[in-house]
Amino acid sequence: MPQIEETYDVVVVGAGHAGCEAALAAARMGLETILFTVSMDSVAMMPCNPNVGGSSKGHLVREIDALGGEMGKNIDKTYIQSKMLNESKGPAVHSLRAQADKAEYSRAMRMTLEQTDHLTLRQAEVSELLAEGKQITGVRTCSGGTYHAGAVILCTGVYLKARCIFGEVSYPTGPNGLRAANHLTDSLVQLGIPVRRFKTGTPARIDKRSIDFSKMTEQKGDARVVPFSFTNTEEDIKREQVSCWLTYTNETTHAVIRENISRSPLFSGAIEGTGPRYCPSIEDKVMKFPEKDRHQVFIEPEGEYTNEMYVGGMSSSLPEDVQYAMYRSVPGLEHAKIVRNAYAIEYDCIDATRLKPSLEFREYDGLFAGGQINGSSGYEEAAAQGFMAGVNAARKLQGKEPLILDRSQAYIGVLIDDLVTKETFEPYRMMTSRAEYRLLLRQDNADLRLTDIGYEIGLIEEERYQNFCRKRTAIENEIKRLESVVTGANKQMQEFLEQAGSTPLKTAATLAELIRRPELDYEKLAAIDPERQPLPADVVEQININLKYEGYIKRQQQQVEHFKKLEKRLIPAEIDYDDVSNLRKEARQKLKAVRPASVGQASRISGVSPADISVLLIYLGK
Repeated sequence: MPQIEETYDVVVVGAGHAGCEAALAAARMGLETILFTVSMDSVAMMPCNPNVGGSSKGHLVREIDALGGEMGKNIDKTYIQSKMLNESKGPAVHSLRAQADKAEYSRAMRMTLEQTDHLTLRQAEVSELLAEGKQITGVRTCSGGTYHAGAVILCTGVYLKARCIFGEVSYPTGPNGLRAANHLTDSLVQLGIPVRRFKTGTPARIDKRSIDFSKMTEQKGDARVVPFSFTNTEEDIKREQVSCWLTYTNETTHAVIRENISRSPLFSGAIEGTGPRYCPSIEDKVMKFPEKDRHQVFIEPEGEYTNEMYVGGMSSSLPEDVQYAMYRSVPGLEHAKIVRNAYAIEYDCIDATRLKPSLEFREYDGLFAGGQINGSSGYEEAAAQGFMAGVNAARKLQGKEPLILDRSQAYIGVLIDDLVTKETFEPYRMMTSRAEYRLLLRQDNADLRLTDIGYEIGLIEEERYQNFCRKRTAIENEIKRLESVVTGANKQMQEFLEQAGSTPLKTAATLAELIRRPELDYEKLAAIDPERQPLPADVVEQININLKYEGYIKRQQQQVEHFKKLEKRLIPAEIDYDDVSNLRKEARQKLKAVRPASVGQASRISGVSPADISVLLIYLGK
């Protein structure tokens, strides 16, 4: 019987957040790309929380945008509430977070995919990877279609042999009732790529009409809206925002959970997969933190045109009757009607230490992976990996060196380095604490760090790049001017400083020195700076941060210089670690397994000590 047989440059398997970014990047770089999805309804779907960004995740989204990705633009189109988190702390941990209209987010991303040149969107389940020796040559679908390609990117999310579980109920299905991908795992195993079992979960969705909001605290969006995409201004995207609500669990809630904990598949052994440490279920929180008498619960709208509300903070896999009792014990939810039950989902993923820093498999030429298949969690982590896998698949076929961001350049670099270097035994979540150089890797300067790279790889168009160059020049020129303008300790200046609650001058000072004072900033100096010209808010923000944190920034830049020396000390791919005498046995085993590209990467492998690194450096010196 005749079967479909087609040829593309790049095949992307899975159209979640990783797959969308991978396919868009490859297609926009001129590669003929086909994107497979088990269902058109799953394109850029948000099966769990209805938001983008948050602590450290907002950094990832802005970095994706600075490089030329799509997630930031898409959430700017479809958000319903915007908040800047951690504003009471320093700029290194400020993180943008936006509530999304889930249906609109998916619809808008699908429209972008459908309108992109060189990109074909196809509903079909990929069942097999095709290889000739160690060279991947394409994929085959369940219907028998063969799609030849120079590169294949696996972005399968949580669909591989997925199983949804709550209580005694277990369904072989993907998220939101969509069918699982039950065949591709076998092909991976046949190619000698082992898989592991991870688990994540989601809370119930409840009917808005059954909620008593008078017993909750309203959570409004920010008055000033900061876009995720550097291509947008506040005026471009400002809109009337939708509120979220805050309530809390209580001792009654916790008693319900403790009394029924034996019926939880998490505790009965029915769930085999390892769950996320930093996003635990409510039963996990109650059992692990018995001293806490309450936990936060956020009631968040799933969109403007639905009454479904997301119960943030109460992910669960408890039985249906227990879920009703548990949710209805929370103030404001006494009469809650469940629209969708909470559930846990198990799925297959890989050990990402089998990947190069480019996200290409070490064992197979032309096979890449991005997103939750690599053992990460979260939409933003997935999108970042998908983008990088798409770029590197395209560059490989173009005969170019891979794009690898290091830990001093981007949160994306930290994310990928952690995944491919440190073995992950639970779903990996990005956090600001994972970034050693977070004062340099702020979300506000993602464009200054990465737009040059995005332009170089061909994903930042000329007009946008020229606008960026003008912004960078404006920042540099104004800082130079402020460093050169000197003001004396005259009567007018002393009166100004007194009114601003600042210490009087004893000698002359530059405007830059005044801005470095905690109580002053660029805007407050307007009254004594008649030469200043109007500047955009994002330029002013960079001026303030660069001057106020100058000492800390310089110190961290010095640390980066030391880091770069080890990163530049490359390890030959063909090195035989058995020849490196005096290496400890554990270090030898770990180095063989991970095959680090540099001494810097080797130093971050668990089980490789500073003494082992010294031995390795001596060996390389010979």
